[in-house]
Amino acid sequence: MTPTTRATALGFSAILMWSLLALLTAASGRMPPFQLAAMTFLIGGLIGAATWIVRRDAISALWQNWRVWALGLFGLFGYHALYFMALRLAPPAESGLINYLWPLLIVLFSSFLPGERLRAHHVIGAALGFVGTIVLIAGRAQLGLVADFIPGYAAAFVAAFVWAIYSVLSRRFASVPTDAVAGFCLVTAILAALCHFAFETTVWPSHATEWLAVLGLGLGPVGAAFYVWDVGMKRGDIRVLGAASYAAPVLSTVFLVLAGYAAPTLSLVAAAVLIAGGGLIAAKDMIVRKSA
Repeated sequence: MTPTTRATALGFSAILMWSLLALLTAASGRMPPFQLAAMTFLIGGLIGAATWIVRRDAISALWQNWRVWALGLFGLFGYHALYFMALRLAPPAESGLINYLWPLLIVLFSSFLPGERLRAHHVIGAALGFVGTIVLIAGRAQLGLVADFIPGYAAAFVAAFVWAIYSVLSRRFASVPTDAVAGFCLVTAILAALCHFAFETTVWPSHATEWLAVLGLGLGPVGAAFYVWDVGMKRGDIRVLGAASYAAPVLSTVFLVLAGYAAPTLSLVAAAVLIAGGGLIAAKDMIVRKSA
């Protein structure tokens, strides 16, 4: 397995963890979004900080140029602030649909990176994935651009660009150790806590299941996922990962169905075919190299 393939595989694991985001969030109770972000990012940051005990030189990764910190906070805090705002100002299904523009944007933005070249099959794969996402979410909720919801839709739209820009620009800072992500998570937790105290009322989990869901979020989708995604963006096939990210809404729905939070529908099957097919088309380069 080549270093690029290994890094791409790690990136895939982040997509799998993010597919659990909706399930764990639903199981975490009625906690306000910024409070949930503060708690889960604290756990995620401590995951990385724990390695500082074993590798004492890892903490030196925090000493980075201000541009690195700006990008990290722009991506982690900026994206989640906009995403949570979207969920507050507009229906979550429609906001999710608009927000899932970011995989397509990653594939398209990757063509601006040095040494990268966007080919027809990348665009076709990403487009099929986006159509599959529309089928999936449109099958669960009618997309209605009501005037009252426009601010929320706008926040979701901008959030998609923020995450895509953060992901693609991470390649520009490929020399920055992934250990720095721990610092980004910890500072994001502080910023989210400040927003929580300023705008929200504290609501604690009411039973053990909700506490376990919060812990699961911090360990996976809002924790380890950021570390492996950083590796995938910096050293893996960024276009394949961008297209493969469309698997997240499908897998997320499957997990919700299995857990009893949603019912299986024909739109899920259609979306799965479109998204899986799009991912295979976008991954053509990797499949051909492996066969060779």
